[in-house]
Amino acid sequence: MAKNELTGIVKQFVESGWDVIDAPAKAWLAATSDLVAAAEKADVECGSCGCEMDPLYKSALNMLKEL
Repeated sequence: MAKNELTGIVKQFVESGWDVIDAPAKAWLAATSDLVAAAEKADVECGSCGCEMDPLYKSALNMLKEL
């Protein structure tokens, strides 16, 4: 629940239009989105090969999507 709240706050920072907080907030949201896309791709390409990373992709995706 706190992660969803944080994302909401960061989105409000973006909407504020104030340079001090707007750009860093946009960068944080973009970085989170990029990491979701990368984890999804890794899960598709290698998420069931049996290596130690397989469950980590899924766990990371679940946590990132809560953001």
